[in-house]
Amino acid sequence: MKYFKLPDLGEGLPEAEIVEWHVKAGETVKEDQLLVSVETDKAIVEVPSPQSGVIAHLFGNAGDILHTGEALVEYLGEEQEDTGTVVGVVKTDSHAAINDDHFIIGNVSNHSQNQSQPSRHYPNHRCTAPVRALAKRLNIDLSNVTASGPLGLITVADVEKFNVLQAEIGVQKPLSGARRSMAKNLAKAEQEVVKITLSDDADLYRWPKKGDPTLRLIRAISQACQKEANLNAWYDGPSMTLRPLQSIDIGIAVDTPEGLFVPILRNVANRNLEELKQGLTRLREDVNQRTVPVTELQGASITLSNFGTIAGRYGNPVVVPPTVAILGAGAIREQVVAHQGEVAIHRVMPLSLSFDHRPITGGEAARFLRAVIDDLELTE
Repeated sequence: MKYFKLPDLGEGLPEAEIVEWHVKAGETVKEDQLLVSVETDKAIVEVPSPQSGVIAHLFGNAGDILHTGEALVEYLGEEQEDTGTVVGVVKTDSHAAINDDHFIIGNVSNHSQNQSQPSRHYPNHRCTAPVRALAKRLNIDLSNVTASGPLGLITVADVEKFNVLQAEIGVQKPLSGARRSMAKNLAKAEQEVVKITLSDDADLYRWPKKGDPTLRLIRAISQACQKEANLNAWYDGPSMTLRPLQSIDIGIAVDTPEGLFVPILRNVANRNLEELKQGLTRLREDVNQRTVPVTELQGASITLSNFGTIAGRYGNPVVVPPTVAILGAGAIREQVVAHQGEVAIHRVMPLSLSFDHRPITGGEAARFLRAVIDDLELTE
């Protein structure tokens, strides 16, 4: 092949952000040699070379977003048949193709004929060389500038306007990596899901003073899923179908400086507390080291957000399709309670269950939350 295009990196992920190139133009590479590190949906993926050869051109720089099927690397040599997705070809006669430094005006569709040529992907970087030079002098990232020119071109006025705005209110930083993925997924969830949140408390007076609350929450969710199976399910809105799942695979929300990660602890119903502890420790380590595989970030059947390890009592967790429920656990606190006809001080855990009210009834959600509380209030 002459052009190596960004492959499907798992579960049909549509795009990836370039993190770091490990080769450069003119370099000779071997098959399976590491070409580039990219970040997809919250995971770093290493992309190897599919062949041996000499690198003619690299498409994109660190921070650029490429879509699956777009040209990633060009090799020296004759072009061969490539059945991958072809991108970057302007097929409208009146449109122009734009490269780094100048315009190429003309009928690109006729020029390509039956042989499509990939082009470099520049998100929001369409501009002339003088505009690019001005942005460089002003230290402005063109990916943040809104284009007002024809064909989506960034003009001198656009750069100057952005420079004034930046001086007045501060530097604008685009979201990337995990934060970018989080913003997209949560915005989509809010548009699709009819979300309701139920809140209640679990009295933990029987608990020993030591122990991992997250492990107890995982066990409690597992027990509740076995009693109310419809909350351990996927819902497809367009077809209005609910798919209860056999395996209880809990997505565990993990907070990191790079953003929110949700690795999955799988098959929890068939694992004892020690096995769950080991699995949870491994997931946390993988997230912190950014070595968690893409496959371990996809396919949760229900989600746990134990935000109380930081702060907060009750929350309003977001249900991310296709799952239908997420349990939020707040900070454990000492509270005055009525216990067996007397006033006592017990440790209490506030709980918030958000669910998609399209396929799930209020009764199902309430029974699920009751089952979680009942399990948490046991001694062991």
